[in-house]
Amino acid sequence: MNRTSATSRRWDPKHDASRLRTRFALSTVCLVIALFSVESWADVRLPAIIGDNMVLQTGGRVSLWGWADPNEEIKINVSWRKVDWTIQADNAGKWIFQMAAPETGGPYEITFKGTNTVTVKNILVGEVWVCSGQSNMEMAIKGVVNAEQEIVGAKDPQIRLFTVEKKVAEKPQDDCKGKWVECSPETVGSFSAVGYFFGRELRKELKQPVGLIHTSWGGTSAEAWTSPVTLQENPNLEPILTRYKEAVTAYPQAMIKYKESLAKWEEAVKQAKADDKQAPPRPGAPMGPGNPNSPSGLYNGMIAPLIPYTIRGATWYQGESNAGRAYQYRDLFPTMIKSWWTAWEQEEGFPFLFVQLANFMAVKEQPGDSSWAELREAQLMTLEQPNTGMAVIIDIGDAKDIHPKNKQDVGKRLALWALANSYGKDMVYSGPVYKSMEKKGNRIVLSFDHVGGGLVAQGGEPLKGFAVAGADRQFVWADAKIEGDKIAVSSEKVADPVAVRYAWADNPVCNLYNKADLPASPFRTDTWPGVTADKK
Repeated sequence: MNRTSATSRRWDPKHDASRLRTRFALSTVCLVIALFSVESWADVRLPAIIGDNMVLQTGGRVSLWGWADPNEEIKINVSWRKVDWTIQADNAGKWIFQMAAPETGGPYEITFKGTNTVTVKNILVGEVWVCSGQSNMEMAIKGVVNAEQEIVGAKDPQIRLFTVEKKVAEKPQDDCKGKWVECSPETVGSFSAVGYFFGRELRKELKQPVGLIHTSWGGTSAEAWTSPVTLQENPNLEPILTRYKEAVTAYPQAMIKYKESLAKWEEAVKQAKADDKQAPPRPGAPMGPGNPNSPSGLYNGMIAPLIPYTIRGATWYQGESNAGRAYQYRDLFPTMIKSWWTAWEQEEGFPFLFVQLANFMAVKEQPGDSSWAELREAQLMTLEQPNTGMAVIIDIGDAKDIHPKNKQDVGKRLALWALANSYGKDMVYSGPVYKSMEKKGNRIVLSFDHVGGGLVAQGGEPLKGFAVAGADRQFVWADAKIEGDKIAVSSEKVADPVAVRYAWADNPVCNLYNKADLPASPFRTDTWPGVTADKK
């Protein structure tokens, strides 16, 4: 209610004095309540992402926004310039303001003044990155190798951390819950390990403040992080939306069964404790409203509230939940990235750096198909998109743990891509990436990009992880030899080879690196249909 309507209440003079007094008292109460509501609504309010301890992106224009009374004027004052700006909220009370970022460093202050005054303090200007994905991005520093040592040594007030509170939403939200904090042993332990180690490398190399915005949720799929408009516009992704609509229809009955299963599970847990046995796994909630895997649910609740906060780029660690639909991921993942670029109004796209899936599960004795290998291939194919980068970690996974604890090297390898491509540092930032093949008799000769001073077999010869097949598509382990910047692959069992695969397994045994000690990405030269080709 605006002030005009709040002060226009009148009583009817035709009523008797008693009723007049009663109505006067009621009107006075209503007036006070109404004015209180006006002041509450009229207060200048900022989104959570704009607050004390934040980092503004250096090198361009930054966006500030918030809410006030409809059409209210807001004065903005900054500590680094002797100037006041005045802007006006729109009819809905929303306002947005863009300005040139100050020089890197700080601390600075910004004051917003309407009917009330809000001052944002201890602001730094530097590099701002979003860190998102599923559980391997969510995994906190307190869970990594050498966690205690890492936490104790994490006092750096020039690194600022913001964690978005988990939220599923059916429509894009304009705000989230969270706050910026200075990096310290008291604040870093529960923060994203990959995000922190990535930011720490930037801080060390750039000598600038770093702001990290962590927004992730374990066990979630890429479609949950994709904007609703983008999903709806891509006909190849229609099966995702159709499946969700069917799940929503079945949701009421599914919830009844779920509650029944949950009650039985709770009794089973009690009995397990009484018998000193391991408790059974909790039943999963059915797909439907509020499920973190609902299409666009996490984009709406955990990405949209960050827009249009100015950022340098994003890091991403996800894919495990989409491994069963790896061929679909070839389209879904680039679509998700583009939906972020569109939302941030970045035509050419900000840097989007992602982690290829690590090695996991049992080692197979013979070459074969693998949904995880196909997901890695989909990630590799995403490098065809501009302004993307990929950290290969096929060598630092854990056969028995989907959450490998060496997150330090993950962060470093992501940072190499950023430092070389976003900040112009002269360094090798990628391991070997397959480029082309040439058949020479009974051998296939492979060429690579990113040889990084030369190809090497880590641990010495022979190379491991190569398989070859003829027209029958039956792969066997191959002999592979480094010849300059190329690799020659052959097998006595395949007289006429037509295809080569490398590290094509859930948990491959492989050792191709470059001299910069960065591992080669798994790849294949064939395009034969994989095990997830028909999974939608």
